[in-house]
Amino acid sequence: MSGAVPESVAAAVLVQSASLEGEPIAKGPDFNQPQTLHSLLNGYKSIGFQGTSLGRAMEIVDKMRNWTLADEPIKPDEEEDLKDPKARKQVKCKIFLGYTSNLVSSGLREVIRYLAEHNMIDVIVTTAGGVEEDIIKCLGETYLGDFHLKGKDLRSKGLNRIGNLLVPNDNYCKFEDWVIPVLDECLAEQQKTGQPWTPSRLIDRLGERINDPRSIYYWCHKNKIPVYCPAITDGSLGDMIYFHSFRSPGLIVDLVADIRSINNQAVYARKTGMIILGGGVVKHHICNANLMRNGADYAVYINTGQEFDGSDAGARPDEAVSWGKIRIDGESAKVYADATIVFPLIVANTFARRP
Repeated sequence: MSGAVPESVAAAVLVQSASLEGEPIAKGPDFNQPQTLHSLLNGYKSIGFQGTSLGRAMEIVDKMRNWTLADEPIKPDEEEDLKDPKARKQVKCKIFLGYTSNLVSSGLREVIRYLAEHNMIDVIVTTAGGVEEDIIKCLGETYLGDFHLKGKDLRSKGLNRIGNLLVPNDNYCKFEDWVIPVLDECLAEQQKTGQPWTPSRLIDRLGERINDPRSIYYWCHKNKIPVYCPAITDGSLGDMIYFHSFRSPGLIVDLVADIRSINNQAVYARKTGMIILGGGVVKHHICNANLMRNGADYAVYINTGQEFDGSDAGARPDEAVSWGKIRIDGESAKVYADATIVFPLIVANTFARRP
C-alpha cells in the first residue's frame, strides 16, 4: 500500500510531547575535559539509573554534614543558651550509621574505621558479626578467595567462606582466647557493682581492650561513639557468651536499657540523618529509633534488596515515610548497589573531601 500514514497510526506513534524545558538533562562525564575524582563523582547525578541515585545520595550526605541549628530560625520557646549564634553553630545533625557484618569482613571495615576515627558519625548500629569481625581482624587476617570455591573442600581445610573472602578457623580460636578473659572481667565487675551489661557497654569494653588503631571499636571507645547491637548473640560473639555461661555462669547482657538509649539518641536530636548499608535488624533498628521523633530528616539506603516480597531491606524510603520513620518533608535516596562499590565513592566525595 502507498499514500499517507493512517491517522490512527500517526496518532499512536507521533504523540505530541509535553515540554520538559528547565528539567535536568541526562548526560555523562566528558572525558575530553580534565576530570578530578570530585568532578567525576559530582557528575553522577545526571547519568541516570543508579548513577543518579548515587549522586543524590552524596548530595544528601553533604546536607547531613552541613546542617547546623544556626540554619534554623530561633523559636519563641528556644532555650536561652541556644539563642547565641555560636552555640547554635555547634548543634549539628546526628548521623546514624548502620551496616551488616559482611561489610566489616570486607575492606569496607577500613572505610568505616576512618569515619569513627575522625568522629564523623554519631551513632552506630551493627550485628554481632559487625563487632566480632573487626576484633578478629586485629588478631588474624581475612583473605581474598573466590565465590566458586567448594564448601566441602574448604571445610576439610578449616577455612570459612564469606562470599569471595576466606577466614581461617584459627582466627575464631584466637578470638575465643582473647575474648573469654574480657567476659571474665565483665562478670567480675557485674558481681561487684550489681549492674548488668548492655550490648553497647560490652562493645565499648571490647574496643578499649583490643587497643588497636586498626579497629573500628577502638576509635568508637576513644571518641565515645555508642555502638548498638540488638542481635549481639547472633554470631561468634554469641558463641563465646554461650561457652562462657558454662564455665562462669551469670553474665547478664540487658537489651532493654539499650533500646531506651538508642531511642533517646533520636528523640533529643534537633536533626537526624541515617546512612544504612544493607538491611535486616540494623536497618530497622535505626529507622525505628527515628520513628520516636516522627522520622529522620535525611536518609540514604544502600542495598540490593527489592520490595516485591515486602522485606524491610527491599523497602524504599517512601515506605518508611508511611510509618513515620522518615519525615514527610525529609530528603532520602536508595541506591540499589553493592555497598562495597558505592560507599567508598560516597565517603571520598563527602566525608573525606571535607574532614
